Amino acid sequence: MEKKADIAMNLEWCKSCEICVKFCPQKVYEMGKFYPKIIAPEACTGCKICENLCPDFVITITPLKEKKKLETA
Repeated sequence: MEKKADIAMNLEWCKSCEICVKFCPQKVYEMGKFYPKIIAPEACTGCKICENLCPDFVITITPLKEKKKLETA
């Protein structure tokens, strides 16, 4: 499966609400002992549901198409 997006997480801001784990349609995350873990980055479609629902702005999703445009500009 081809990777479609980069996922960045700032866990210093995370309060372990599990919203990303519960709402990701591709099951990219699972809850670790204290914080969510990215378990299937290749499954991320770049839909940004996790980024938009995260109350603490922990997650940043960058679709690879966007990233390529930024690098060539």
